[in-house]
Amino acid sequence: MRSTPDFAIGGAFGLAGTFVASDALRQTLWTIDGVALVVATALLTMKYQRLGNDCVAAGFLTFLAGESLLLAGNAAGLEASVPSYVGGISLWAAALVSAPNTFALWMRLTAVVAAVLFTVSACMILWGAPLLPTSSPLPAAGYPFLVLTFVGWIWTLLKPER
Repeated sequence: MRSTPDFAIGGAFGLAGTFVASDALRQTLWTIDGVALVVATALLTMKYQRLGNDCVAAGFLTFLAGESLLLAGNAAGLEASVPSYVGGISLWAAALVSAPNTFALWMRLTAVVAAVLFTVSACMILWGAPLLPTSSPLPAAGYPFLVLTFVGWIWTLLKPER
């Protein structure tokens, strides 16, 4: 399916952007990441909606909305992007817990861990903690779990239908 390479591109470029020192390179990598994830989640929204799985379709649509917020704030730089970042990761968290029994248990677990870490990060920022999208341990600890979830979604898309 077309969204498979988009998730791989999104995961790889997103993680890479988290660890580069150059602002311009980070913003470029995160822009590529964001566009790829918006395309992937739009395609999966349509796929699951056609299959009649409205909850999963809504989850991918919610993820798309969150990723769009992140993409919109990206060019502003780390500090200026924090408001759209909080909105984006909050929507990611909601999206990541919207797939009951559709995906394998291990994928749902990685999604829940990512969702909890992003929710805690969003709350901390809202309560005044000076966190940036690259801050460690939070929110950076959530990204590997998000990418593991993407790996699971790719695996699901690549395995033959039963």
